Amino acid sequence: MKRTICIVTTACILLLSPGCSTMKKLGLVPTELEMIMGLKDALSQGLFKSLDAFASPEGNPLVRFVFPGEAEKIENTLRDLGFDKTVNQVTGKFTRAMSSAVKAAKPLFFDALKNMSIKDAAKILVTDNPHAATDYFKQEMKPGLMTAFRPIVDSTIKIEGADKEWSGITKIYNSIPFINKPLENNLTDFISARVIDLMFLMVANEEEQIRAKYELRKTDMMRKVFTWAEKELQKRLQKN
Repeated sequence: MKRTICIVTTACILLLSPGCSTMKKLGLVPTELEMIMGLKDALSQGLFKSLDAFASPEGNPLVRFVFPGEAEKIENTLRDLGFDKTVNQVTGKFTRAMSSAVKAAKPLFFDALKNMSIKDAAKILVTDNPHAATDYFKQEMKPGLMTAFRPIVDSTIKIEGADKEWSGITKIYNSIPFINKPLENNLTDFISARVIDLMFLMVANEEEQIRAKYELRKTDMMRKVFTWAEKELQKRLQKN
């Protein structure tokens, strides 16, 4: 009887012990591989949401094309000059071009995610930055994605005929007296960067939600790593 009580007491001490090695043995602390898998699951979930948004851009102002620079001022100026129809046509075509480019480039994002290697996974998980994983992913992948994106965007713009209409708009706008900053003739880089930035913005929003709400952690790996990270962050904040 005494022996049984001793064994139970020892087990309780081990379970309650804050020691990291004990927690790891019990499987409560995710391995680095599990951390990476959980992070990738979260980023994938965000990417799928952003892809869905671009697939149906109608009525979604976030994925609508906006003019570079002082977008609202430029658009209002052109509309005041009576170019409502032209502005609507160009905006619609560039929005569709953005949507088409995202659809064509979908494998690029997931290949980049699949090949992502995170050495400091724990630092990215246990942080008060609610979109640390997205920031890391964007920093590592944006240059390569921009290079791959340019020809796709350029092609879709030309297919839509938006390049010719944009050329007409730039001539009209740049001929207005006292324009401080003329419009650029080629928007390939601008649209490529905007699409990528918008996608990462949506991924970041999803990551933030996943960190805050347990019910949005759709996979077992996400539930394990983000629940652990949440508790670890709370411990750190309590110490401070």
